[in-house]
Amino acid sequence: MVDFSYTKAQLDLQRRAREFAQEYMIPYAHYYDKTGAFPRPIIQKCWDEGLMNLAIPKEYGGPGLGVTEQCIAVEEMAAGCAGMTTSIYVNTLGAEPILIAGNKEQKEKYLKPLTEELKFVSFACSEPGIGSDVAGIETRVEKKGDNYVLNGAKFWITNAPYADYFTVFASLDPNQRHKALCAFIVDADTPGIKTGRPVEKMGHRASTTSAVMFRDAEVPAENILGSEGEGFKIAMQTFAMTRPSIAAFATGLAKAAMEYAREYVNKREAFNQKLREFEVIQFKLAEMYMKIEASRLLYLKAAWTADNKEDSTVPASVAKAIATDVAMEVASEAVQIHGGYGYIDQYPLEKLFRDAKLYQIYEGTSEVQRLILGRYVLKGYKPAMEQIPKWLNEAPPSF
Repeated sequence: MVDFSYTKAQLDLQRRAREFAQEYMIPYAHYYDKTGAFPRPIIQKCWDEGLMNLAIPKEYGGPGLGVTEQCIAVEEMAAGCAGMTTSIYVNTLGAEPILIAGNKEQKEKYLKPLTEELKFVSFACSEPGIGSDVAGIETRVEKKGDNYVLNGAKFWITNAPYADYFTVFASLDPNQRHKALCAFIVDADTPGIKTGRPVEKMGHRASTTSAVMFRDAEVPAENILGSEGEGFKIAMQTFAMTRPSIAAFATGLAKAAMEYAREYVNKREAFNQKLREFEVIQFKLAEMYMKIEASRLLYLKAAWTADNKEDSTVPASVAKAIATDVAMEVASEAVQIHGGYGYIDQYPLEKLFRDAKLYQIYEGTSEVQRLILGRYVLKGYKPAMEQIPKWLNEAPPSF
């Protein structure tokens, strides 16, 4: 039986996340967007409220919640501020490789501290010349005695200047692509590691993003996740678990854009009548609502698949590809409804529009999601018809 209702615990989480977004994120979103300052006070409050690190198991001090619960919380917070939510959620992304491939000692050492005080773990995968092509990573790692030595650079790393440690992907031999990829837990204070200045971005300005450079940075061999050559598999498993939440991010932003538009048309008048009375406006709002509902159902399916220990790669790609496009479309239409007011920063729509674009880029671009899905249709999809019947131009026989 299919059940679309939330449990009491899920509804309580949704309420807490929504209240947090409305009280602590929305009132200060404009300030952090304009200044680009790191919203540590907001993130600290989020940690205090128990809305961070939701995936960490109870045995390590966390709430041990599933992907579904993470998505529910993320949708509400992203409706408050996409940038702040990115800096909050990246701890889940950074910790996921440890949850997937870490041994008991690694989990005890690196997951438990996240629940004892506010700490940051960043996911260091993308590079200046490598984005969605994870197999093409060029950061080098070499085994020397009891250590691995890292050399290279990462780019687009969220919270990098504030990270206490990183989950880093590097290659033993870039020519071997995915076969040589390894994953490590790397302490941020390791000699030879340097973070760059925060980059100025179109959107998500409340989230700090910068480069991380490795120059002969020695990492203890005990900090490798899994074994040599398993890095690509760990990265792909990580994305399968976290991409549903990116779809939830996008759904939350789209929901906020629709609600701002809804409020505006109830107040604004044109041609001696309320905007809400124009059929074209009603149709725009209807399209927004339909697409948001579809996005939510898709991310919930992807999250359900992940929580039930099935391969969520395909449903996660479907959810991310569609929901992120929806966020861009809904934000654009909400700006259009606001007219000139949607284009100035005294209203929140121009920020939502700028923030929406990133969802189509990070954690695998929209094009990469379509590559994954195209290959699935050609190689993994099981047709409903075992054999395509012949198409005959004949009269049917008598039955």
